[in-house]
Amino acid sequence: MKKVYIISFFIVYQFILPIGTIQGQSNRAFRIGFYNTENFFDVFPDSTREYNAFTPEGEQHWDYDRFQKKRNNIYKTIIALGEGKSPDIMGLCEVENEVVLRELIFKTPLKSSEYQYVMYPTPDRRGINVGIIYRIENLRLLSSKAILVKDYSEKEFFTRNILYASFIVSNIDTLHLFINHWPSRYGGTLATTEKRMLAAKTLKINTDSIFKRFPHAKIVIMGDFNDCPEDESLIYGLQITNQNTDIQSNDLIDLCFNNDKLGFVGTLKYEHQWQIFDQIIVSGNLIKATQGLAYKNESARIFHPPFLFIEDERYLGLKLFRTYTGPTYEGGFSDHLPVYFDLEWR
Repeated sequence: MKKVYIISFFIVYQFILPIGTIQGQSNRAFRIGFYNTENFFDVFPDSTREYNAFTPEGEQHWDYDRFQKKRNNIYKTIIALGEGKSPDIMGLCEVENEVVLRELIFKTPLKSSEYQYVMYPTPDRRGINVGIIYRIENLRLLSSKAILVKDYSEKEFFTRNILYASFIVSNIDTLHLFINHWPSRYGGTLATTEKRMLAAKTLKINTDSIFKRFPHAKIVIMGDFNDCPEDESLIYGLQITNQNTDIQSNDLIDLCFNNDKLGFVGTLKYEHQWQIFDQIIVSGNLIKATQGLAYKNESARIFHPPFLFIEDERYLGLKLFRTYTGPTYEGGFSDHLPVYFDLEWR
């Protein structure tokens, strides 16, 4: 049986800030990103699940050489996203377990950046999960938990957890982070809308709970929502707004609502059409903050370097350079583009 490990921390801390700490951090920008890695599986069969396509004997003939290439493609993307410097936080989805995260942060050049990770076992039938890697140089993990997205009227419904973690950043400010991978559109967009609405409302309950305890909380929500910013799950379920409104501290602002400022048209392509499923949402207090951590204006971007694309012979233009196209191994990166943004000190 495959071992699955849980990393969960609650740190009680006490510290005195040196006089120069805040001044020393005043010009320090923090980069935070999210990446759907597309089927980042290890090579070992899991006796607890029916789905074992990504094994040497499985349908995808997934061996260590293919795994290693996938792992290295992911670390190269992360380093490039940080413009040669490791991002402070990366949210990840479609990662199988602790094994693949440890391989990523301890057996690639990312090891020099001293990352740690947060992950919980998933109820997802395929075993794909969400996780966080973060640099311990700048971040101290306070608490974390897995939030179950459950339809109690349908016992056979299973999907990914929402991952929550809170951090102290540079011993100065607190950041609340939610990483998401909402139910897919497999089976049809309309037929699956209810499931994404359920995930949205589950997340909203948890953000409301934080605002109730901490009215000026600084919250970041990232993920593959399998919906676009204008879809019902985001507008009515999570109740997002955009940056053109009169922002309140407890508003949730979708930084991907206006794709004219994101540098690229979408994060994934379906036939001819690009869509923005991968998004960044922040609380109003990160926009309005006059001290501590704050959103760096217009820093939200879709990361789209040339190496993540190949020519699209069928639908023309470019398409994403994937690991597999159906059963055919391509050796590429992912079927999604990453997104990122920067925080600064005020």
